[in-house]
Order: sequence, then C-alpha cells, then structure tokens
Amino acid sequence: MNYIVLSRKWRPRKLSEVIGQKHITKILSNSLLSNKISHAYLFSGPRGVGKTSIARILASNLNNIESIDSSLDIIELDGASNRGIDEIRNLKESTKYTPIDGLYKIFIIDEAHMLTKEAFNALLKTLEEPPSHVVFIMATTEIQKIPSTISSRCQKYDFKKISIDSIAKHLEFIAQKEGYKCDNKALRLIAMKVDGSLRDALSLLDKVITLCEDFISYDTTKDVLGIVDESSYLELLKNIYSKNLKQ
Repeated sequence: MNYIVLSRKWRPRKLSEVIGQKHITKILSNSLLSNKISHAYLFSGPRGVGKTSIARILASNLNNIESIDSSLDIIELDGASNRGIDEIRNLKESTKYTPIDGLYKIFIIDEAHMLTKEAFNALLKTLEEPPSHVVFIMATTEIQKIPSTISSRCQKYDFKKISIDSIAKHLEFIAQKEGYKCDNKALRLIAMKVDGSLRDALSLLDKVITLCEDFISYDTTKDVLGIVDESSYLELLKNIYSKNLKQ
C-alpha cells in the first residue's frame, strides 16, 4: 500500500508552511532566532488546526534536524494511552539523561488533558525545576482540563479555527500539485463543511478525489459530502411562505 493520505503527505515541515496560525508561528520563529526558548509550551485549540504539526516543527528546529522520526532525543507521547502516574514517572526518570545528538531532550505530549490527576502531580515538580536540557511541548483540545498549576508554568499558545478562505486556497494548491483541476465552488464547499479544521478538509478532499478522474466538480463534491443544494432549501421556504402544502 503505497498511497499516503493527503493530511500526512502535505503536513507542514516548516513554520512558514503552517496555514492560519501566523500569530503563533511568528512568535516561535522570533524565539528561535533570538534563542529565547521556554522550558515548557502549551498548545491549545480545536482539532486539526496544527498543534501537533507545530510541536514537531519546533522540536526539529530546536535540535536542528529535518525529521523527528529518527531522533532519540525527541519523545512523543499520546496522553490518552500514556496517562497514568507510572508512565510519567518513567518520563521524569528519562529527563535526567542528557541528549544524545541534539541540544535538547524534548517531550511532546499530545492530548495532554487526558493525563490523570496523579500524573499531573508527578509532572509538576519537573515543570517547576526542569533540567536545562529538557523542553516539554503539550497539546490539548480541552485547555479547561489542564490544571492551573501546570498551565501557569508553560508558555501558552491559543490556536484558532482556520478561515474558510485559507482552507479553500490551500486545498486548491494541493489539488493542483496532485494533478487535479477543480471547481473552486467545490473546494469552498469542503472548507465550509469542516468547521475550521484543515486536517478534516484534507480527509474530505481524499474522499472526493477517489470519485474524480482529473476534475473535482461541485456536483460530485456535494454528493460525497451529503449536502442538499441551496435551491432545494429555498424552494421549501417559498412553499412554506405561500402555504403550498401539496408541493
């Protein structure tokens, strides 16, 4: 199986490639240039807007590598499956060891709100007095579940939903790179459907192109998304207004 889904294939590799979060990428870029690095970052916001992507890019830049996949100094944890106190104790133990290749030992904790109360308590001391070679990057879709004792010790960044225009423009760029012509109305339809999530938009584009030969049409997109045409709604409202019950 050689096909790579669009959300993975077109995942940004640089801060400049991230869509819709310029208020965050600009600050992080300047921080990297001036070497003003925090020991802990907390990224919060809706799903599919770039939190984990930016966490990986930041980690790569901090250790001056192209990809985190082959790095022993960058450890990714899923908060949902590594949520207990034992996992956090193991993490704390590994912070004692200096990096092998890079400048920092970096821990990316995705869905951090899933950690248990005991796990957060175990992590607190390390966040208060971290070793100089350690950086934590936590990402969450539910910032309200992060204890204030944890969040107050992090540099916080609030991600926002990506605008319909930005999503539609990016979908057009990717569709053209993939060799498809497209109806801009179709791409805008996808952008309106996903509620600000670029990852969801790319997943829907993947579904649509499976039914298209080389042209992404509005009608095909509408059928894939299960969207009723606006004219049908207008016709219904007209009939209600004119009390045409039979129609």
